[in-house]
Amino acid sequence: MASLTIRNLDNATKARLRLQAARTILRQAVAASPDVPAGPGLGSRIQAHFASCGGVELDLPARVSMAQAARFAEEQA
Repeated sequence: MASLTIRNLDNATKARLRLQAARTILRQAVAASPDVPAGPGLGSRIQAHFASCGGVELDLPARVSMAQAARFAEEQA
């Protein structure tokens, strides 16, 4: 990336140039986003990687009651 140094600019001009540069960089980043190919997500890639290992079927126990909320209050003695 090229660099250009200009000295003795007033603060207002510096601020405008910084703002313009930030907008340009953001515009380029947003414009580049659609070019990214949409592929499988991380979970799908992990599943495909380990698919040859086989899997296990887990029995889920029946839920007998709802979980209770934690109590963080200090007990009084």
